[in-house]
Amino acid sequence: MSSAPAPGLPDVDAVTPAVLVLPGSVSREETPRLCDEVRGLLERTGTGVVVCDAGGLGPGPPGLETIELLARLQLTARRAGGLIRLRAPRPALRALLDLVGLPIEVERQPEQREPPLGVEEAVEPGDPAG
Repeated sequence: MSSAPAPGLPDVDAVTPAVLVLPGSVSREETPRLCDEVRGLLERTGTGVVVCDAGGLGPGPPGLETIELLARLQLTARRAGGLIRLRAPRPALRALLDLVGLPIEVERQPEQREPPLGVEEAVEPGDPAG
């Protein structure tokens, strides 16, 4: 007797990284607690990645306090054998990270994804080029 294999990918376990929501305002006093949270999340989940949701960081432009926090979180994650990835950083924060040269991955949003190579959009007859 034989049975057909189940459809889909066998033995694939999707691993979802832990998410740490960063507070609206960042202070140096909170940095050790947030670093401990990153370390703990990496140890508990074993995914090697903690997604830091930066969508709620401060109403004004990001400052060096924010950069220092992210640098310390990244250093803590690296020492624990992992890394952090930013979710929903504002353009000003991304620009500041680039300016200071802090290499932190940014989670891609679905609307930012490009189509796979070799896939082209359909063109209807009569559509203008462009």
